[in-house]
Amino acid sequence: MGDMSPSENMSKQQEFVLRTIEERDIRFIRLWFTDILGTLKSVAIAPAELDSAFEEGIGFDGSAIQGFAREFESDMLAKPDPSTFTILPWRAEAQGAARMFCDITLPNGEASPADPRNVLRRTLDKAAKMGYTCYTHPEIEFFLFKSQPEKGVAPVPVDQGGYFDHTPAVVGHDFRRQAITLLEAMGVSVEFSHHEGAPGQQEIDLRYADALSTADNIMTFRHVIKEVALNQGFFASFMPKPFTEHPGSGMHTHVSLFEGEKNAFYDDKEELNLSAIGRQFIAGILKHAAEITAVTNQWVNSYKRLQGGGEAPSIINWGHNDRGALVRIPMYKPNKENSTRIEFRSPDSACNPYLAYAVMIAAGLKGIEKKYVLEPSTDSQLLPSNLEEAILVMEKSELVRETLGEHVFDYFLRNKRAEWQDYRRQVSAYELDRYLPVL
Repeated sequence: MGDMSPSENMSKQQEFVLRTIEERDIRFIRLWFTDILGTLKSVAIAPAELDSAFEEGIGFDGSAIQGFAREFESDMLAKPDPSTFTILPWRAEAQGAARMFCDITLPNGEASPADPRNVLRRTLDKAAKMGYTCYTHPEIEFFLFKSQPEKGVAPVPVDQGGYFDHTPAVVGHDFRRQAITLLEAMGVSVEFSHHEGAPGQQEIDLRYADALSTADNIMTFRHVIKEVALNQGFFASFMPKPFTEHPGSGMHTHVSLFEGEKNAFYDDKEELNLSAIGRQFIAGILKHAAEITAVTNQWVNSYKRLQGGGEAPSIINWGHNDRGALVRIPMYKPNKENSTRIEFRSPDSACNPYLAYAVMIAAGLKGIEKKYVLEPSTDSQLLPSNLEEAILVMEKSELVRETLGEHVFDYFLRNKRAEWQDYRRQVSAYELDRYLPVL
């Protein structure tokens, strides 16, 4: 297969999809894509439509999707990517369903500037031109609650366990086992799962993959987790910080760049086995960290996690043992080339993974391009402390504007400014509890 052209490979994959659908009697194919804020969207087609979907795409009204298009330019096409085909295991009975992720194009066949998948692909193409493939591996935290959220009612976690606890309430185990079984059935490899530090908090780590596959896998993961929770009578949430008194949910992401088979971050002669390229990449992330925070931490609530202490990063620094650092160099297996990587710790599990990975990788590549020097870590620079600060830094950023493209950049800023204004006007329970009795 290695000698095939991309188009031959694509048609092979298309044939495989068409054959599998026939053999397995699949009656519905769900076409998945993601809006600018990172919400999964889906349109279902019948198998008979699939040939033309591969050829021409499926038309839909883009103006109905967050940030995709204005009314007068609403026609868009969803083109399924056959390499992402998988059967939905919770619909495994007869007349099952399958899904594929889509690339969104304009009627003239050009990639849509509003498609987050396309934003990430552009950044990865840039990396490829520099000779690198980007691998990522996320550690995704989330909370399991006993019931659906109700307005004004505090959520109740499913257990009172702590970090790595083997809780007697079998809830978390059962849940994680079922979730991992479904994920594996969908081709998403899981490396590790355990109970996290807060009551009801779980962590599942996905295996290393190229950055585009990882972002697709994160979207699949969030959907599966919510499906399994509902199926078991619980509610799963990726909200960054649901409890004041407990740590929030992050999505620490390990990153490495490979040149062919060689890890570009590894140099056995250097301290921490970290090559000059690896150091420049870290320097790029640190230099642009504040500008990209609105994308890696895009909600008002995201900053309650970053500012909430625990191991969440609030300072723009790096280290190899410091779990509060923004960029950490894990040292689980010193001198092992393939495992040399860096860990970027600010993203939370409610971000849009395509956009977050695009800006993170773009910042690192800028460091390599411009040969930034990695200075010893200081604690003098802080990450933005709320969404407004993050927006103000982002809107001046050439790097983010260039990475996201004009359309996504403008829409994202407009949406986030509106969210901040809305939040600022709200009278909170804290204010009522604190001021009403005494003023």
